[in-house]
Amino acid sequence: MMRPITAAAVLAALAFGAPVPALANPTEAMTKAGCLACHSMDKKLVGPSYKDVAAKYKGQDVVVKLMQKVRSGGKDVFGPVPMPPTGPDKISDSDLKAAIEYILKG
Repeated sequence: MMRPITAAAVLAALAFGAPVPALANPTEAMTKAGCLACHSMDKKLVGPSYKDVAAKYKGQDVVVKLMQKVRSGGKDVFGPVPMPPTGPDKISDSDLKAAIEYILKG
């Protein structure tokens, strides 16, 4: 029987650059987490399009920063509408990392 991966193990692996397999494809994980209720790939909805996010952070090493932003929520980066926090109960750390990497590839 396989043991479940704990959040601490995933965070430790991410911190040391170890590969952590995503459990679902990025768009499937984003859909399940509810991200697509406010974001789309190429047009602004409530939040910015993923294309705009990729353009803003092009060439920057921001995966960890954006993971923290998703977890804690935020406002005033792309406008006045705040983004609510999204916890690991909605999207796992490994799926979140894969989704952000997918978004940043544009």
